[in-house]
Amino acid sequence: MPHAELALVVADKESAYALTRAENHGIKNQYIPKGQDFEAKLIALLEEEKIDIIVLAGFLSILSESFVKAYPKRILNIHPSLIPSFCGDGFYGLRVHRAALDKGVKVTGATVHFVNEITDGGEIIAQKAVSVLDGDTPEILQRRVMEEAEWELLPAATEAVCKTYAEKN
Repeated sequence: MPHAELALVVADKESAYALTRAENHGIKNQYIPKGQDFEAKLIALLEEEKIDIIVLAGFLSILSESFVKAYPKRILNIHPSLIPSFCGDGFYGLRVHRAALDKGVKVTGATVHFVNEITDGGEIIAQKAVSVLDGDTPEILQRRVMEEAEWELLPAATEAVCKTYAEKN
């Protein structure tokens, strides 16, 4: 991603593997425990590190309206379905894939979107479809969606957003 630099990894779970991966690659990382001052600490860290674009990958906490409004079109999230299907409050992880299988859809996928004050309600940046196959379990489908959609979409969308941001600033 020529227009993006992975400069900071933050997690609200001390055991998050993302912190270990960042440490192993020499990337600054920080654990911030979830609590009433979580967002204030996060904002202070983002400002201190001069972070322009925030990418939520595996970050399951819902950010407040005031937080997301402080970073308009600067927070990206990846969701493991084709929004507007199987999204919103309570739809994360295996729950999304279980719902898709229960509904009997033949196509699912992933969506990268900007984060706003509505859970999974921000403007869609990119989507990619993935077939649902006979015999899929939530775990098998989750893995296919990650490999065929999420792992391709998120870096491409991040690069595109960073490039646009760099051109404007």
